[in-house]
Amino acid sequence: MAGKLVVRNVGLMLSGALEAPILEADALIAEDGKIAAFGREKDLNTAGADLMIDAKGTALCPGLIDSHVHPVAGDWTPRQSQMNWIDSSMHGGVTTMISAGEAHFPGRPKDPVGVVALAIAVQRSFSAWPGKVKMHAGAPILEKGMEEEHFKYMAEAGVKLLGEVGLGGVKAGDEAKRMVGWARKYGIQSTIHTGGPSIPGSGLIDKDVVLEAGADVIGHINGGHTALPLSQIRCLCEECKAAIEIVHNGNPKAAVFALRTAKELGQLERVILGTDGPAGSGVQPLGIVRMVSFLAAMGDLAPELAFCLATGNTARMRDLDCGLIEEGRAADFVFLDTPQHSAGKTMLEAVALGDIPGVGMVVIDGEVACGRSRNTPPAEKVPELVS
Repeated sequence: MAGKLVVRNVGLMLSGALEAPILEADALIAEDGKIAAFGREKDLNTAGADLMIDAKGTALCPGLIDSHVHPVAGDWTPRQSQMNWIDSSMHGGVTTMISAGEAHFPGRPKDPVGVVALAIAVQRSFSAWPGKVKMHAGAPILEKGMEEEHFKYMAEAGVKLLGEVGLGGVKAGDEAKRMVGWARKYGIQSTIHTGGPSIPGSGLIDKDVVLEAGADVIGHINGGHTALPLSQIRCLCEECKAAIEIVHNGNPKAAVFALRTAKELGQLERVILGTDGPAGSGVQPLGIVRMVSFLAAMGDLAPELAFCLATGNTARMRDLDCGLIEEGRAADFVFLDTPQHSAGKTMLEAVALGDIPGVGMVVIDGEVACGRSRNTPPAEKVPELVS
């Protein structure tokens, strides 16, 4: 169990919050896996540390959150026959993942009893699995024949998410609306597929279906992979208040358009980021940090705000206890620095130019989960574990 963690010599502390993305702080204290205090080291009680990290002037950012993944069985995906994709994503700064449905489960059941059973089994298995990244899984794909009692039963068993509406047999707006309503009644958050079909069996979900269904999250508004016309994307941004999810495995032009539309509407807080993997296009261990850099560079978004899309925005939309540097939040952080030989002089400048920052260390629940990333470009500076 984590005791008292002290982080000192932080060069830049990102909050994850759009309203104040950069904190006046160079030190942080966590106790028993939760943030206890942060600010100037001279004003904090750093005595009695069980673990001390010298940040060496690097940036401390809340752990990145992937709002859209498709897990199956622990750190293995049959879709790509790949092992350790979750651990590799941690080396890209991701500390929390949200399932958008276990759509690639071999022989996925499509009868209501089987759908419910699979959701509960996956939720249970990922709640107990020994991996370091926090995986919120067990997200059933809606199928015909499901009734209110199924949603009540799943909620009572611990299921808190719906898989992408539209990946299963339920594709009509009125039918989806009824089931989304049942889910919401029992505290289950919903995501809807948006755009053209991504796998055999899925279908086109256009703006009319999305608006009628009324899900909580517009899944991959930039397409997974094929995007809706830009006029429909604007309509979705304007006519509902659901989260606007932009993913790595989508259309890049539509991604920038969705971001700029949200900015124009003054609703940047609705934008969250995902990878939409593992899927047909593969696994993207650096997908979230790549999206941060891409949107900062191509979407004319200040890099400190771009990090908020992958941290605080998602935490607030998903009701998570991480993603923000606030007292009482989970002590999940990633230490970032300028990648070697970048044209940017600082980490934020490098990100603004479209470069991926180097990950020097990842901390989850107040414990070091990994040191220097094996996947990102090497950082100019890396934190040091002092004790």
